[in-house]
Amino acid sequence: MKYNKEILEAKFINRPNRFNALVELEGEEITVHVPNTGRCKELLIEGVKVLIRKENNPTRKTKYDLISVYKGNELISIDSQIPNKVVMEALQNKKIEKLIRYNNILKEKTFGNSRFDFKLSNDNGEEYYLEVKGVTLEEDGHAMFPDAPTERGRKHLLELIEVKKSGRGAGVLFLLQMNNMKDFAPNDKRDNEFGKALREARDNGVDIFVYECDVLKDSITLTNRIEVNF
Repeated sequence: MKYNKEILEAKFINRPNRFNALVELEGEEITVHVPNTGRCKELLIEGVKVLIRKENNPTRKTKYDLISVYKGNELISIDSQIPNKVVMEALQNKKIEKLIRYNNILKEKTFGNSRFDFKLSNDNGEEYYLEVKGVTLEEDGHAMFPDAPTERGRKHLLELIEVKKSGRGAGVLFLLQMNNMKDFAPNDKRDNEFGKALREARDNGVDIFVYECDVLKDSITLTNRIEVNF
């Protein structure tokens, strides 16, 4: 997926709150929006190089979004609005093998008490609900989710079990907003209840997909399926 807006390099200074960050752009200190309410403490460290996207909206308080962070030589996307767009592109291009047979793709559809990112269907009447989770946390090439407790995420998993029990297809796709990862596992240290729910979902037939991305300065694209290790 290509970005259609100007992307600039800046230096991260600090994050006074979960919505904004201070960066240095061409010698000037400016406030930018952070489109990710997660902690991202392992990434947003003073002095690191970041990418900011210019937003052409005159009514905004900030002119830029902080969308990616360099961790060493690797570029990691932290834009929480990106995963669904990347997965939509992958679904349309038939890049997720198990879901190729679904030709109708609807966004933000409700089942039970939850709204899922995608409802897929085909001309044979088959239905499939898919939830997408963006992943930005990694340690030594091991990707993990979540980076902070998520009761909403746990509820999504339990609702996917109900989808499966109803005779429909159900899956959760963890999109690693980075590449060169070795494997993926739930982050039990940060949220043990989410880990329990993910294992319960797996044991009840909910599909667990994990894909990494090719993250470039001007684009992000779903690429390889990654091993699940739990």
